[in-house]
Parts: sequence; C-alpha cells; structure tokens
Amino acid sequence: MTQNSTQGLSTRSIHGHRFKDAHGSPHLPVYDTTTFAFTSTADLLDVTDGRKPGSLYTRYGLNPSIFALEETLAGLEGAEMAWSFCSGMAAETALFLTHGREGMICIGDAYGGTLELLASQLPLLGIKTDLILGSELDQLDALLAAGAKLVFFETPTNPTLELLDIRAISAKAHAYGAWVAVDNTFASPVNQRPLELGADFVVHSATKYLGGHSDLTAGALLGSKELLMPVWNWRKNLGSMIAPATASLLARSLRTLVVRVRQQNESAQRIAEAMAGHPQVSRVFYPGLASFPGHRLAKEQMYGFGGMLSIEVAGSGEDATRVADRLQLFALAPSLGGAESLVTQPCNT
Repeated sequence: MTQNSTQGLSTRSIHGHRFKDAHGSPHLPVYDTTTFAFTSTADLLDVTDGRKPGSLYTRYGLNPSIFALEETLAGLEGAEMAWSFCSGMAAETALFLTHGREGMICIGDAYGGTLELLASQLPLLGIKTDLILGSELDQLDALLAAGAKLVFFETPTNPTLELLDIRAISAKAHAYGAWVAVDNTFASPVNQRPLELGADFVVHSATKYLGGHSDLTAGALLGSKELLMPVWNWRKNLGSMIAPATASLLARSLRTLVVRVRQQNESAQRIAEAMAGHPQVSRVFYPGLASFPGHRLAKEQMYGFGGMLSIEVAGSGEDATRVADRLQLFALAPSLGGAESLVTQPCNT
C-alpha cells in the first residue's frame, strides 16, 4: 500500500500488504525463526548494507511476518512507514529516546505508564519533561520557546475523553521547530487519523482496538521514513521487537478492525445516551453527546466517536464500586478495545 492509496479502509485492512505466501495461504503465515539463510555472501551483504530489502534477523524486525504487518498498519493510518513493537509502552519509549532527548511536553491526561515514564524515569536520564493540562495550553508557547522538541498527547484522553485540537497544536509546535506525536489508541484509525491533521507521529497500544480480542500485546509507531528510521536502532537494541506469531495474530485482527470499531461506536453512543438520562448518573463523558464540551471538535477531527465512555455515579466512590460490581455483561478488568465489554474505576487501576 502507498500513503496516497485510493482503496477504502476496509480493503486496506485486508489487502494492506504485498506479501504473497508461496503456498497460497490467505492468512499471514508465522515465520517463527530467529534468522534467515542466504545463498551467497554477496546476497547477505546486499541486505545488511541496505542495497536490497530482505529478511535477515527477527530481533531487527527483518522478518516477513513483521514486514507485512507494518505495511498494513502504515496503510491504515496513511503513514509512509510503521514500526511494530512488543507493546505500546515500548513504542513510546523508543520514540521518546529518539526524538525527545532535547525536551518533551505532554498535554492533558495520559495513560499511567506514560506519565510514570515521563515524570519519573526519563528525567533520570537527563531528559526534561513538562506536563500540562489541556486547560493550560496558554503555557505551550513558553515551553516550546524554551527548546522542547517533542509534544505528546492523547486525544481522546484516558479516562475523561477530553479532546485536544490536533491541527492547532501541530501548527503551533511546528512554528517552533518541534515534532508532534499523538497516541491514537482510544480512537483507532477508523475514527481518527492524526497524520492527516498535521501530526508527525502516531502511537498505538495495538493491544487494544487494533488487536481487538484481548489475546495479544503489541504496539506501533507510525510516521515518515525520515523520522522513523532513527527509531530503528533504539527498537533493535532495546529488544522491543514484536514476535512473528504476534505479528501474524495482529494482522488477523486488523482484517475485522473496521466492522468491530463501527459497532463499538454505535454501542457506546446508545449507552452514553441512556446514561445521560439516568437519575443516578451525574455526568457522562462521551464525545458523541451534543452536551459534551468537546463535541464540536470531535465532529471536526474524528470520523466516529469511539467505543469508550466514562460516567460519574451520583453519590460516593463506594456507590460507583457497587455499580461496577453489579454489572452482568461487563467484565471487571483493565484494558479496552476488545470484543467483550469491560468496566473499571481508574482509581483502582
């Protein structure tokens, strides 16, 4: 697939790579091998020196199962290139170590592991990180002027579904010579494609919507070849490569991504509307509700409103716990994006 492909998203999710199995398998095979043999030293050097593409060593990501997955991922986000990882946190870490060493800004709510990495671990390596709320965007100019080179944010955010303006933030960051990375896990490429809006990188916890069945752990980083090539050595030497079996399983999941996410959008909208009228619910956080503060922005930069929503139960924290414990079709578990419905209280996870 190419960045300018005219094929629809559903078609790209199924036919998004050029790999053809020698035996005619319609499913992406698992090349469960650590290394690949060559017929001559000249052929080996063509690959190791970069003159020809080819499989070489799985920890390097040079494996047919991984190649095909990454080509499909790039097509879904409209990216020139994609790297796959063993987790979303691995993808973020490689990105931050490559492009965030001169200073980083994180805007709004973020996943707890991301916040720990930014606030506690990267500063130990001498990397300056600034965390601001979505309501504190007036501080962005000063932080960018001070030299930060990477702006990172989720939209919608976890767990309040706050919307951040990808186009506006990207334009401002670029004016100061900084890059912009958007965690698109909550939306998925079905509902939002940040690169179309000016972002430079897209990050996914592919464990969630992309995987979609709660049976794999993976991550992805997408963007231009120029910006992603420097990330390759970090991925290689951190040992954060996706396994071929996981790559094949994720490629399987991507085939149904569009139909899954569109149904999840519809289900979440119906639940949000029902909860908005419930006397024991004081507040509903869902971009698809006209009353939601970010509804207008969601309509501008999203193709769908997503399968995630949060509610505030009238009363105490104990009341909220009782609601979670009494649900019958929702499993009480962290994570999101699978075929099953989950419920959790952020304070407990």
